[in-house]
Amino acid sequence: MKQFCLVLGASGAIGRAISEQLAKDGWSLYLQYNQGEEVTFELVSVLSADYPEQEFMMIQSDLTDPLAAENISSSIFSLQAIVVASGQALYKLVEDTTADEMDALWKVHVQTPIRLISLLASKLRKNNISHIIMIGSIWGEAGASGEALYATVKGALHAFVKSYAQEAAGNGVLVNAVAPGLINTKMNGHLTDIEEQELIDEIPLARAGETDEVGHLVSFLLSGRANYITGQILRINGGWYI
Repeated sequence: MKQFCLVLGASGAIGRAISEQLAKDGWSLYLQYNQGEEVTFELVSVLSADYPEQEFMMIQSDLTDPLAAENISSSIFSLQAIVVASGQALYKLVEDTTADEMDALWKVHVQTPIRLISLLASKLRKNNISHIIMIGSIWGEAGASGEALYATVKGALHAFVKSYAQEAAGNGVLVNAVAPGLINTKMNGHLTDIEEQELIDEIPLARAGETDEVGHLVSFLLSGRANYITGQILRINGGWYI
């Protein structure tokens, strides 16, 4: 039987890498995106050609929309896993951050994904084992000057993982977070070469991570070889934060 996973934020660099790896592993995918229609369409075309026996479906939704979770859930049928890779960065001091920006961050990273999980929980419970994986962040644990609001919502995700893992364990739902450090994506485009090198100099492995390395970790968690792992924040940061 086909296995279906919903990937939120499939048009982003990390979301795409996760989607490509899960498709390689045999998963059929619901691919949520907001503005990245062209990128997501191209991804679906490639995956459909490479894995013709699997299904790949696009779902457009703005996660700041109050009805986003309801709209997405109405498009989901069979489901064994949810990967929350959606997100948006915000590089601002707290005093310069508007209420609208705070609201958008909260909805995209926390409120809408959790509401969606609540709506889809009954579908996950139909399986002996199912999975929820949230893409957190090193800053959700360590904090970050200049990214305090981003760190706050990622920290909230980590707290949700630890709590919901206990709540859902009796139904065979495994809940974990993957917390990347510095990963080679456009999200780092605000950094100068000097600033990026200064960060790399702080990392014991002396390099940024790659998106496919995040995809490999998510793949392992969904592989059936990690079914005694739940409620964990799994760091993938080159030893930057231990």
